[in-house]
Amino acid sequence: MADGRHNTGTGDSTGGDIIRIILAIILPPLGVFFEVGLGKHFWINVILTILGYIPGIIHALWVIIKK
Repeated sequence: MADGRHNTGTGDSTGGDIIRIILAIILPPLGVFFEVGLGKHFWINVILTILGYIPGIIHALWVIIKK
């Protein structure tokens, strides 16, 4: 860029991860959906959240952080 700054590509990832982590705490399946879509981890998270909110949060955070 003309002003000497350049985009390393890490800013969007970090900001997106923070948003997904917040969503994972509020509504775990939504955070997982934004990370992996309607795959097996989404449905596992839905079941875990129905069985207990805390296991759903733990699984959602694991899915988001492990990438």
